[in-house]
Amino acid sequence: MDKKATWDRFYAESNSRTTSFKNFEWFFGFDAVQDFIMPLLQTKSHPDALLQVLDMGCGTSALGPCIYKHSPLPVRVTCADISPIAVRLMQEDVLAKAIQPQHLSSQLEFVELDCTKLHEHYSPCSVDLIVDKGTTDALLRSKEGKGKAGLVLKQCLKMLQSSGSLLQFSDEDPDARLLWLETEAQEQGVMAADVGVQEVGELRGVCYYCYQVTPRPLV
Repeated sequence: MDKKATWDRFYAESNSRTTSFKNFEWFFGFDAVQDFIMPLLQTKSHPDALLQVLDMGCGTSALGPCIYKHSPLPVRVTCADISPIAVRLMQEDVLAKAIQPQHLSSQLEFVELDCTKLHEHYSPCSVDLIVDKGTTDALLRSKEGKGKAGLVLKQCLKMLQSSGSLLQFSDEDPDARLLWLETEAQEQGVMAADVGVQEVGELRGVCYYCYQVTPRPLV
């Protein structure tokens, strides 16, 4: 599940099974998690700047477009995925639906991006919010993906502003995920982030969690 070809095939096959495009949501949609996301988009560090939001491993989820649509403050939402097929499908869908943002200055873009290479798209300390709905889970559960998952986390911490946050939505038990996050978020043996968890709720008999990771200033 850490291979580009796997996701290209998945999205191509998913799209071929239906006559009209339909968003595919891992775990749940925007409505289930908006109360975790939107409060983090209430204040801006710079009055004239757009809040920078990254939906990392967006697939064909409507999560990013919904943030763009509902944010009262101006945001630049970047929906990034390793699959160009997913990116193209989303670009076409948003164009067809002509989604309008709540704030007229808000922007929405879809980019093909390997999330282990965030530094190729972002400058350090430039992102306000990164949303990860199932991307890290997919990496951790693939044979060769665990190293990539750790690399992605470190990249996220470098790209986030000091006031920014990474939200990981997952069905992994806190005993396992918190330990992994705390281990991977170390720089030279020093914790580089604060890690917390809240329960999202139960869906179809599975309990889901929101793990919030905020960078610590390194002394």
